[in-house]
Amino acid sequence: MDKNQQLTWCEMPRKVDDNNRVSVIVVNWNGKQFLERCLAALMAQTVKPHEIIVVDNASSDGSVEIVQRFPAMRLMLPGQNTGFARGNNLAIEGASLESAWVALINPDAFAEPRWLEALLLAAESNPEFDVFGSKLVNAADPTMLDGIGDAYHLSGRVWRMAHGAPVPTPIENEREVFSPCAAAALYRRKALCEIGGFDENYFCYMEDVDLGFRLRLAGYRCLYVPQSIAHHVGSGTTGGQHSDFSTYHGHRNLVWTFVKNMPGLLFWVLLPLHVSLNLASIIWFALRGRGGVILRAKRDALLGLPKMWRKRQHIQKTRVASIGEVWRQLNKLVLPTKAGRKE
Repeated sequence: MDKNQQLTWCEMPRKVDDNNRVSVIVVNWNGKQFLERCLAALMAQTVKPHEIIVVDNASSDGSVEIVQRFPAMRLMLPGQNTGFARGNNLAIEGASLESAWVALINPDAFAEPRWLEALLLAAESNPEFDVFGSKLVNAADPTMLDGIGDAYHLSGRVWRMAHGAPVPTPIENEREVFSPCAAAALYRRKALCEIGGFDENYFCYMEDVDLGFRLRLAGYRCLYVPQSIAHHVGSGTTGGQHSDFSTYHGHRNLVWTFVKNMPGLLFWVLLPLHVSLNLASIIWFALRGRGGVILRAKRDALLGLPKMWRKRQHIQKTRVASIGEVWRQLNKLVLPTKAGRKE
């Protein structure tokens, strides 16, 4: 987000104390088949949220009627499909000033009863962290993980770590990760305020990685909390991970994320690798008869570069994290294509 496009809540008088009040946000678009289970799980939390806000992005499947069955929910109706990024920003802007924390959960993610409690306990025990990610279990097969956080590769490729790994996983300890998957995560509200929330140009896909990267550049760190568990369907309302919709937005936003966020010397050193990744992606999709969608994604990524470069200038000017700190958090696998998926 450009400096002159900061969210209005960044400039509002703050009344927030450093407490454990949490505003939980669900951004929904035609998620009726999942929504009731998602909201019922939030109502069953061992630690009750201060409020639960559902942003419905002009659903046409009766989702609003589902939300209205839960009188405790705050329903926001933008009147159009604003996307995941803008939907969350609207909810954060409208959240109670008493909430020092914001928790995000997708409508196709179903939180176990101690989901929120575990996140808050981790926040109390680890004050050096401001972002906390949940363990995502495959909703269709609870013996498999959906992911434990997002990895960001030197090339700019992103994937969900431990996707497809068996449950229980050997990785059962709290550990720092590059960024959380926003399908189920907790953020300190003042951190989101400082960096201006989600980048609304993304609409959806990769917006949580971009947010996590910008938080890291601003000096904030992310902790994976294995005791906080949600069961995740994944791309439940967008046609699946291989749809043209997800391919277009994911591959367009992949370029923007690298250009905006990769700091200083690392940008120029790693740019040839990033370009190679994009060329390889075009060839891979073209060989599978999907050249049209990948070419549109990369074309629009290039057309958006002037705007993204202006954003980069502000992001890098205000960067707190050193290049060495960013380098240590980048994934350096030789073959990143072997490592899970990100949607």
